[in-house]
Amino acid sequence: MQQYIDFVTSNPILALVWVGLVVAIISSYVKQKTAGYKIVTPNEATVMVNREDGVFVDIRSRDEYRGGHIAGALHILPSQIKEQNLADLEKFKQAPIIVVCKTGQTAQESANLLSKAGFENVNLLKDGLISWNEANLPLIRSKSGKAKK
Repeated sequence: MQQYIDFVTSNPILALVWVGLVVAIISSYVKQKTAGYKIVTPNEATVMVNREDGVFVDIRSRDEYRGGHIAGALHILPSQIKEQNLADLEKFKQAPIIVVCKTGQTAQESANLLSKAGFENVNLLKDGLISWNEANLPLIRSKSGKAKK
């Protein structure tokens, strides 16, 4: 125990960094466990859609959606979710809903809001469309909007 005390008194900045890392890890773990959604992989998401009549909800911008989206995905903007404008989703209250964005980061807030709005099985696609593309799964491109490279 004396060694720890000596270390902390000799290296206060390094000790603060360690404490900060431990707090960050614990808070991340608690946040993930108390979230109103579950994080799923592309394979788990396709099983949910195919076997449990789930639906993908793409929250990216209209241009990004037209550039390439998952087949059958509903396009709902985060602003619509914030305003509780969820008429398209009402029939999916008990079905699995997989929220999709480009990286999986911006969809977290929308997934929490859907869970608070009473949707029972809200999921988040891990790493968003990046993981979908890495799994070599298909995207549908709209005819009216071509993808830019």
